[in-house]
Amino acid sequence: MDEQSYDAFGAGWAQGPLVGFDTETTGVDVAHDRIVTAAVVLRVPGVSTEVRTWLIDPGVEIPAEAAAIHGISTEHARAHGAEPAAALESIASTLAAHLHEGVPLVAYNAAFDLSLLDAELVRHGLPTLPQRLGRPVAPVLDPLVIDRWQDRYRPGKRRLGDLVVHYGVQATDDLHAADVDVLATLDVLGALVHHFPVLATLSLERLHEAQVGAHHAWARNFNEWRESQGYDGPGASTTWPVTVGQNPE
Repeated sequence: MDEQSYDAFGAGWAQGPLVGFDTETTGVDVAHDRIVTAAVVLRVPGVSTEVRTWLIDPGVEIPAEAAAIHGISTEHARAHGAEPAAALESIASTLAAHLHEGVPLVAYNAAFDLSLLDAELVRHGLPTLPQRLGRPVAPVLDPLVIDRWQDRYRPGKRRLGDLVVHYGVQATDDLHAADVDVLATLDVLGALVHHFPVLATLSLERLHEAQVGAHHAWARNFNEWRESQGYDGPGASTTWPVTVGQNPE
């Protein structure tokens, strides 16, 4: 399957292969922070689940607050982590290979992880995912965007841990390890398909485009609310699944 035929799985995508992606990082600024760990999980429902992980020496100090979340200290990353450019090339080439074959990429809050990955690739003089594909990154399935879209008026937070609880997903271990988070994300996606069967009837192309629109609408409404509350700052980007205009150091 070539890179232009990502809709070939059609409405049967929910029974086909999925590739999950997640990172743990030095912080939440996609233009300036660095990847510390990453995981790529290829799941073929009912057949196999293949997990690949990377530990990276980001080349900068890992702030204590970030280390407290994912458990990786600067000292540990320097002693055991891979050189960034080599690890980033491996991650990007792995994702690009699956996307070339039309496998949907699943990421929770995809705009963060995919934007950060592209910023890191640019920082190290490597081709971004869109450059490797020769097209925008698609198809992407983002349980955060899908949940906001399908259950718009549900109150409460929508972090991965919140959705794990809401949908009764059993995480294999504590969240905030990249591989554990990917597995939980894939399970949350499965729960979403169960709760909202219309998702499985949509082609990947239509589902991807629906998420683009759903995220844009959510971000616009969120930013209007921020403005009404007098908050400063840029607010949420309206673009998905990759935030444009990154300027990495």
